[in-house]
Amino acid sequence: MAMVAQQHREGSGSDGSIDKHLDAGKYVRYTAEQVEALERVYAECPKPSSQRRQQLIRECPILANIEPKQIKVWFQNRRCREKQRKESIRLQGVNRKLTAMNKLLMEENDRLQKQVSQLVCENGFMRQQLHTAPGPSGDASSESAITTQHPLQDSSNPAGLLSIAEGTLADFLAKATGTAVDWVQMPGMKPGPGSDGIFAISQSCNRVAARVCSLISLEPTKIVEILKDRISWYRDCRSIEIFTMLPTGNGGMIELLYIQTYAPTTLVPARDFWTLRYTTTLDNGSLVVCERSLSGTGAGPKGASALQFVRGEMLPSGYLIRPCEGGGSIIHIVDHFNLEPWSVPEVLRPLYESPTFLAQKTTLAALNYVRQLAQETTGEVVYGLGRQPSVLRTYSQRLSRGFNEAVNGFNDDGWSILKCDGNEDIVVSIGTLRNPPIISSSISPIGSVLCAKASMLLQNVQPSMLVHFLREHRSEWADFTVDAYIASALKNSFMYPGMRSTRFTGTHTSMPLGHTIEHEEMLEIVRLEGHFLCHEDKFLSKDIHLLQMCNGIDDNAVRACAELVYAPIDEMFPDYAVLLPCGFRVIALDPKPDSHKTLDLTSNFEVAPAASSSSKSSSSPYGSRSILIIAFQFPFESSLLENVATMARQYVRNVMSSVQRVAMAISPASPAIGSKLGSASPEALTLARWLCRSYSYHTGAELLRIDPVNSGDDLVLKELWQQQNAILCCSLKAVPVFTFANQSGLDMLETTLLALQDIMMDKIFDDSGRRALFSEFSKIMQHGFANLPGGICTSMMGQNATYERAEVWKVFAEEENDVHCLAFSFVNWCFV
Repeated sequence: MAMVAQQHREGSGSDGSIDKHLDAGKYVRYTAEQVEALERVYAECPKPSSQRRQQLIRECPILANIEPKQIKVWFQNRRCREKQRKESIRLQGVNRKLTAMNKLLMEENDRLQKQVSQLVCENGFMRQQLHTAPGPSGDASSESAITTQHPLQDSSNPAGLLSIAEGTLADFLAKATGTAVDWVQMPGMKPGPGSDGIFAISQSCNRVAARVCSLISLEPTKIVEILKDRISWYRDCRSIEIFTMLPTGNGGMIELLYIQTYAPTTLVPARDFWTLRYTTTLDNGSLVVCERSLSGTGAGPKGASALQFVRGEMLPSGYLIRPCEGGGSIIHIVDHFNLEPWSVPEVLRPLYESPTFLAQKTTLAALNYVRQLAQETTGEVVYGLGRQPSVLRTYSQRLSRGFNEAVNGFNDDGWSILKCDGNEDIVVSIGTLRNPPIISSSISPIGSVLCAKASMLLQNVQPSMLVHFLREHRSEWADFTVDAYIASALKNSFMYPGMRSTRFTGTHTSMPLGHTIEHEEMLEIVRLEGHFLCHEDKFLSKDIHLLQMCNGIDDNAVRACAELVYAPIDEMFPDYAVLLPCGFRVIALDPKPDSHKTLDLTSNFEVAPAASSSSKSSSSPYGSRSILIIAFQFPFESSLLENVATMARQYVRNVMSSVQRVAMAISPASPAIGSKLGSASPEALTLARWLCRSYSYHTGAELLRIDPVNSGDDLVLKELWQQQNAILCCSLKAVPVFTFANQSGLDMLETTLLALQDIMMDKIFDDSGRRALFSEFSKIMQHGFANLPGGICTSMMGQNATYERAEVWKVFAEEENDVHCLAFSFVNWCFV
């Protein structure tokens, strides 16, 4: 079929007219006025319908001589040109990125070659020393030469500060682009054309270092401005105070900074740093921000606020930003610290001795924040509720900062520890609620807040998996009454738990607001549905809204820390809302702090998907031990301090117990995870035998394809677990709930063995199913068995599933008169 080609010229023709009798196979020349009219329509609708094209010809006289078919072909060509233009822009961007990455890889190759040459020379020197066998005097001189260090220049005068700054610059550049540090590839972060940069780590004694090189689509000056504002991107940074600003002759700036950082857990002290920061421009146009600690000078703050901190050492670190051809910048980030691990318990020292943890918390945090702002600048990020990215970013920072303040409880923030009741596992402290909401002048705002916090060690749990479960199954650990108390207290309608009986329906919905690049962190609104049990409160609002931040749960992200932090918020989602962040932080502890000293070359080889998935849990470096940090904040009136403190302690204990139960269930060695039971518990084996024996007693038939009497307990449980029909066990209590389900039953209800215990029996049936069950209930209890007609049941995700029929029977324990539970078998079920 012949294609009709067209060509338009934006310049007008010689006579401004168009031939009325154009052949279909010839070119059509459009005047500038015609092109302008068509472009206006294209801007509104790139693909107009036939009616719209006819209307265009009628309404626009200058297009009256153009056939509708020609108009259609013009729009087709215009869309094709637009697609080609966008593809060309995309390919140009990819080409720039590949060119920059190629440059980075070539520089990295040159650096590695220099490092190899240096190591070869050192090896040859050591061989020579061994062959010559120097005497004691030679050893002493050699040792003296090695250990002799130049004293730190005087920082009490501008000349000394400039000398320190120049030395810091040289040391930093040697780390960023030279061989001053023995860098090795960060596990899980392979460089290449498809990666976001080159990631490396290093460890020597108590010193840890991390480095990243990447391409950013922002100008160097903008990147410097972003990175120097450390509080905006480094969530663990509490405060930065600039004591001195000294301009230099080359246009640079020297600053003396006092930095305070938060401690990650309640079990370790926080860190502070007294540093010199030097900002300058190199001869090649690159911008540099380098920084190092000033030690041994006796300078720096010594106030009461500094007594709660351990002074850390920042070795020459910083940022090198080079302008890139065609726009954008190439950024080098280096972090090098001595975090004084001696000051923390031995079990937590991996947090301060692991370069991987440093890279994720500091180096990658800086890179990802800059990349996030770059994507927001280009409009690639879409957020919910019509909120600006800066507003949502502020909310995430407030949640993180509020949680850190609750965990640390600094005295200068107004926190004081409440005398405990002898149990030291939970710390209760009292603080001041900042900027409390004032509803009216006649109601005094709640000005105090109580925080209950604790840290506990978990075994064999991945942080991402645990936090993901806590987010998806809130009913496993949360108390709706406590959430209602906090929400009402923030609105100044104070209500102590127990004054009103409230029940959580078990339903919560999430509305995403935004997420960072690669979904490393997400912000969402969670609506909890509940209702008051008292008749007089039926007109009150039953729902609670939470602003929730979650990070570290993405499967593709290489994270050693995961967080779930939330705060009650008004349903109108005001910008001035007061937040009391509560939640969890789970940090993986590396089993071997020095496990990343050498590069694992096998990580570069691809393996089969099955082998990779099967060994994921066992080979993960974060699968042995984790530290869990819990913190919950409660507004209170002074008259109810003791009551709220008792309630807070008990609530945190309940949450800790629930989390421990969840952690044991989702552990790789637990039978509750995966598609098979693994090493089943004796209770599960006994229940499987009771189910089969009771079914055979009531019906005279076998529930399974095997003979349970002559088969082992493990085989019986396996067959029950893999049964195609959905089998569920329900307790015989005042409020019947499900206690067990096989894999098919969990699939039908779209839940887990843990969350199954929160599902009431009548909630899964529709009206006809409930009527059928109630009408047959007396028969079931009298005769022990009944067949229910087919119907519809509802899963926990709201999906409807149909079943052909449902068999119900009483399950006897060891004695026939001892009824253990009711069993349901939904035959031939499927989702609608």
